[in-house]
Amino acid sequence: MGPSPADGSAKKFGVVVFPGSNCDHDAYYVLKNVFRQDVRFLWHKDSSLEGVDAVILPGGFSYGDYLRSGAIARFSPIMKEVTSFATDGGMVMGICNGFQILCEAGLLPGSLLRNAGLTFACRFVHVRVENARTAFTSGCRAGEVLKIPIAHGEGNYYADGETLSGMERNNQIIFRYCDVRGAVTGEANPNGSVKNIAGIVNGRGNVMGMMPHPERASDPALRETDGAKIFLSAIGHLVEKTQLTHSTL
Repeated sequence: MGPSPADGSAKKFGVVVFPGSNCDHDAYYVLKNVFRQDVRFLWHKDSSLEGVDAVILPGGFSYGDYLRSGAIARFSPIMKEVTSFATDGGMVMGICNGFQILCEAGLLPGSLLRNAGLTFACRFVHVRVENARTAFTSGCRAGEVLKIPIAHGEGNYYADGETLSGMERNNQIIFRYCDVRGAVTGEANPNGSVKNIAGIVNGRGNVMGMMPHPERASDPALRETDGAKIFLSAIGHLVEKTQLTHSTL
């Protein structure tokens, strides 16, 4: 599944490892063994991204979630490089805790609060693709419903009304929690997120954050593979970007 390193189309992914990360190996595994990409771990104290084409901030409990989820990790040395990379148009994907870190770092709008009901949510949910024209969703259909698991205690997305209005206008909301038929309802919202928001992109479209874990729904051995569409969209975008660059040289 995905491009093969043998044909020269495999891209370089860097998976950042923070103290407390627990989904870094999951992301590494699917990128390396399922999608056959060139993957490397990037330690939180590193000062180089090692020439990667895309950065993954994985899920987990960076720095034990002390103070506030992602609030300490955003000061790690590697985040200075991630911020510069994103500012230059580099692809960055934040999953769960990675989403929280991106919001804390100001690379994505809004913030993640404690789940409504103050309970940890760990189960499969359904999300509806709101915008299928991004680098992370181009392999999906607008309105398509994906089944992907969540595992978080602070996934309650919040942004003020003005910010939300701007995000709506710019089509930055890319996933919403929904039921199996695609209806966006309060019952389908697992954490109280405003407007059932499950994933967003920045205004430029190169930075994405989502609370569900696509890496846990990508390997056919686990039967659920809807998460693969997100990774394959990102890989396809990077391959096309490389081909376009070469064609203009």
